This record gives sequence, C-alpha cells and structure tokens, in this order.
Amino acid sequence: MFLQLVLEELGHQVANLGPCVPDSLLISECLRLRPTLVVVSTVNGHGFFDGMRLISRLRARDELAATAVVIGGKLGIAGPGGEWSRRQLLAAGFDAVYEDGAASMVAFRSYVGRLTASVNG
Repeated sequence: MFLQLVLEELGHQVANLGPCVPDSLLISECLRLRPTLVVVSTVNGHGFFDGMRLISRLRARDELAATAVVIGGKLGIAGPGGEWSRRQLLAAGFDAVYEDGAASMVAFRSYVGRLTASVNG
C-alpha cells in the first residue's frame, strides 16, 4: 500500500493486485492493462526466488518484453542479499532492484521520475 501511495503522489495510476499474486494473474493483467511500470514488492523474504521465476515468465511474452519491471523489499530471508543477488535479478530481466531501506526509496523515486519524463517527453 505504501508504494501505491508513493506512485500516486508522483502522478501515476496504480492497479494494485494485492499480496502473493500468482505469476499467471500478474502476466494476464499486464497484457490487459499494458502498464508503463510493474513494481514487484516483497516482504516475505522470498523475493529473490519469486522474482527470478516471475521475470523469466514475464519477459517470455513478446508483448511485455519492453515493459519496465522493478523489484524491491525484503529479497532474502538472511537479510540484504547484496551485490550478487542484485546482479542476478538485473541479468534475469529486471530494470532495477531496490533492497529495504531509505536510500532505496530515494533511488526508486528518482527512477520513477526518469521513467515519467521519458514517457511524457
């Protein structure tokens, strides 16, 4: 809910699919809505593995190949995964990765601002 409020504050319409969304539902909603940005937020500590599975399925769809997709939150159960997990998620197809923390929120807001400028520019 917090990210929804942040995105709306930045001027975006948000379709919040809720917690623990099945991959197939997320993909079908992306195909239906054609979003500019997909934000995957995780608090359960399984974000790395869930994200790796999801991004491969999402990027396999030609219609969604160019859609911006970011992931953030608690990506692992042992705390921040560091540079290795970040590189793996980026290599798998995420456009940006944000771990828990205030610095990540600043970076996320900056990313969304750049994305908005490129869409509106």
